[in-house]
Amino acid sequence: MLAQILGRLCEKVQPGRTTQYFDNMAEKLIREMGAVPSFKGYSGYPATINASINEEVVHGIPSMERWLKEGDVFSIDIGLMRNGFHVDMATTMAVGDVDDTARRMLDIGERSLWEGIEQVKIGNRLSDISHAIGDYVETAGFHVVKEYVGHGIGKALHEDPQIPNYGPPGHGIRLRPGMAFAIEPMIKIDSLPTRVQADRWTVVTGSGGLSVHFEHTIVLTDDGAVVVTLGGDEKA
Repeated sequence: MLAQILGRLCEKVQPGRTTQYFDNMAEKLIREMGAVPSFKGYSGYPATINASINEEVVHGIPSMERWLKEGDVFSIDIGLMRNGFHVDMATTMAVGDVDDTARRMLDIGERSLWEGIEQVKIGNRLSDISHAIGDYVETAGFHVVKEYVGHGIGKALHEDPQIPNYGPPGHGIRLRPGMAFAIEPMIKIDSLPTRVQADRWTVVTGSGGLSVHFEHTIVLTDDGAVVVTLGGDEKA
């Protein structure tokens, strides 16, 4: 369900649309499917989606005053709850034509998510996920955001364990069937610490350089990892 909703939002991405447009659409679609937005009201967050543009890493608050422009990169982070369980996902898109650096960041960011997902195997350690993501991103010449992490997910939106996007392999809990994770690499051009804006939500890069964000919810079963937020145009 969530993949279908995010797919419909992505189809509407174009210069001239406000981030509030996407928030309104997201809430309408979630509620029409008999679900509830996971983010709205969470710790006081005022919206259904995180709508983050360019240097905004995550938690960008939708606004009628924020317009998409040609050449932007636009991240949508979205979650819903139905029948007592949450799912969470994110993607970053090019708005029209973007420069070569942005295009490469988008490619590396999305691929780093799959590098992490490939480590969701029975018997692996939690940090195997973290290491796979961080090693791929750093080798490509970019940097992972260290202040924000992936997480367990289920009856609560954010559950233990935390899943950093960096670190050595072979540490942490062993992965076993029944575990559910939201894996979400956030990558940026600079190695500076992120900053939180005056609205107390929007996280931006230290240098003002670009950032991208990708996320899926994964459940580990006896038969292996199932990416429950997989859209029809993606491959597991």
